[in-house]
Amino acid sequence: MNPKKDIRTAPAIFYDTDIIYRADTCEPLKTAARNHELVLNGFGRNCYPGTALPVRMLPELCLACVWDAKTNQNWGLETHRNEGLEIGYLTRGKLDFVVNESVYPLTSGHLTLTRPWQPHKVGNPSITASRMHWLILDVGVRRPNETWKWPDWLIFSPQDLSRFTEMLRYNEYPVWQGNAKVEECFENIALLTEEQEPERVHTRLKFYINSLLIELYELLQKKNIELDAHLASTRRSVEMFLAALPKHLNYPWTLNEMASHCNLGRSRFAHHCKLITNMTPAEYLNHCRIEMAQRIMKNYPDRTITDIAMHCGFDSSQYFATVFKRHTGKTPSSFRQK
Repeated sequence: MNPKKDIRTAPAIFYDTDIIYRADTCEPLKTAARNHELVLNGFGRNCYPGTALPVRMLPELCLACVWDAKTNQNWGLETHRNEGLEIGYLTRGKLDFVVNESVYPLTSGHLTLTRPWQPHKVGNPSITASRMHWLILDVGVRRPNETWKWPDWLIFSPQDLSRFTEMLRYNEYPVWQGNAKVEECFENIALLTEEQEPERVHTRLKFYINSLLIELYELLQKKNIELDAHLASTRRSVEMFLAALPKHLNYPWTLNEMASHCNLGRSRFAHHCKLITNMTPAEYLNHCRIEMAQRIMKNYPDRTITDIAMHCGFDSSQYFATVFKRHTGKTPSSFRQK
């Protein structure tokens, strides 16, 4: 890594369900490389590992790297998100890949695909001996229902790129069997990342990334992929927001703010909330807050009612008592006594 070029900025931010998510920075991987626990070669942008890419060189490329771990590691990449389409390829060894709490045991030749900001985990819990390649391309997505914006240096025709985008956006399955051509592209990219001056391999890097994406497109076209447009729909944004809302109940939410976090108007957000929960946004928010309050009262009997009310996002203990009785049929005090 060339320290003169290693100028980093803050990770990308995803304005989504629970205020914000920040793109992963691969800190455990960086530490393992510094400690010589594995060999890491790569080109990275912002907070990603590897030799820093110049600002104007393939600006949508976040990361192109390979690690070579000869032994089992004592670290893993816990559940995280990346701002771009992430493509991984295992050439040697074994490695567990976790998406939506499902564990996929990777063996040599397996290809991984994760959509922008899709939570995933590498290692279960730790990385095993493996040679793993990664490529992350930022397609400009900061909310689940936004349109993907591919780099202008790709050589796809508009029709092919549209079809390729559909197969990636609406495809839920994260692990595929690769082939020799895909592996060759990844290994060619890996050879380029050994160069300490990325500008010297600019043309070849662009060529091999295009080649990889074309091979991936051809591979997916041969599969019988069941596409699910719901994965990138407006309703999906609301579902994700509502699923994460219980972690942020002490925030002073308003309907405007909830709708804004899903990039929707008030009425459209309320419509989807009603379809998903059979409650208005205010009703669902209070429902989550009362559920939390009940758990706290059961597990922490010494906490005062006022403290619990404030912790769960209520403005006053009186309003908390009113909402609590409406939901449970009991006052907070009688619930606690029982």
